[in-house]
Amino acid sequence: MRFSGTRRRAGGKGLRWGGSVLGVLACLRGILAAGCSTSSYQNMRATSPSDSNQLSLSAMPKIGIAAVFHAHELIHVLVYLPLVYLLTRAVELRLIEHSERGVKVTGGSSGIGKCIAIECYKQGAFITLIARDESKLLQTKKEIEKYSVNDKQVVLCISVDVSKDYEQVENVLKQAQEKLGPVDMLVNCAGTSVTGKFEDMEVNSFERLMAVNYLGSVYPSRAVITTMKERRMGRIVFVSSQAGQLGLFGYTAYSPTKFALRGLAEALQMEVKPYNIYVTVAYPPDTDTPGFAEESKTKPLETKLISETSSVCQAEQVARVIVKDAIQGNFNSSVGSDGYMLSILTSGMSPVTSITEGLQQVVCMGIFRIIGLFYLGSFDSIVRRCMMQREKSESTDKTE
Repeated sequence: MRFSGTRRRAGGKGLRWGGSVLGVLACLRGILAAGCSTSSYQNMRATSPSDSNQLSLSAMPKIGIAAVFHAHELIHVLVYLPLVYLLTRAVELRLIEHSERGVKVTGGSSGIGKCIAIECYKQGAFITLIARDESKLLQTKKEIEKYSVNDKQVVLCISVDVSKDYEQVENVLKQAQEKLGPVDMLVNCAGTSVTGKFEDMEVNSFERLMAVNYLGSVYPSRAVITTMKERRMGRIVFVSSQAGQLGLFGYTAYSPTKFALRGLAEALQMEVKPYNIYVTVAYPPDTDTPGFAEESKTKPLETKLISETSSVCQAEQVARVIVKDAIQGNFNSSVGSDGYMLSILTSGMSPVTSITEGLQQVVCMGIFRIIGLFYLGSFDSIVRRCMMQREKSESTDKTE
């Protein structure tokens, strides 16, 4: 499996960026110099009225040309700077060829977690599957082992509930590291969903979802972070959801737990970045998994109609995108055009991987906001129509 090398080598980075920074400073200095020349010219006009006509004819064109020239230089630097960054980033993000990386996947017995484990195993990683159902784990292990690329690869199964007892989670991960070596990448994919109207939801559903979807990611991450810091390397992935970017009808219990993962990821990334540890938050859309099929059985009509405005993705496709983004150290991981637009719209103060990504957010934010407003209007219209239809049906029943 290939992981990005160290991305914070001060010497190399400083040298590569030194020329660009100096170029910008030189252009700014040139413009300031042109401004100073303008000031000098004005002072000279004030002190030498008799020569003002002669001076205006000779000095002003030179001052104007200087200002335009230096502004032109600055524009060139601003245009080429992203290209320079991309070239330096290509050098900076050299990938380490290594086929014995340790990848731990919670919720790895089915769905997206299972497909992520398969994708990593195909790249030569050692896999630790963590889930509650031992029989499903053993079945998934056999399926994953079919994709072996060398005789050394191992798939280890651990049956534990990652959302209940932190000490137990810490102990089993410690044992896993003793058997297969340190954790190079942790994928927090354990999660569950319950849909329904806010007032119809059982109160314990809010507690259960927060425990599984949020604490079920906090506990494993907390258990491995110390070792990652000591080794000065690592990847941590939080599998959120598009419902963690946009609150939707029927997800009052689910969405907050997925929004919480982003807050955790942003704060954690700031803490661990100096240690060459990178955090990725994945926002998969509706994905064809056993969990999605189960969730669909109890979805309110409004939620179903809103979900149908976008297509259902395959778990294998989602897994490939997440693994690729995690290896590259990208903070955001999205799938498809809708996912890209949502990531731009909800970027806020989240970290960026490159200047290019930041520029895309700045340039696209306005137009995507306009498109997003049309989406929101469509969703509100669906909710209103369902409410009117329900009220009409109730009124008809009462009349009969």
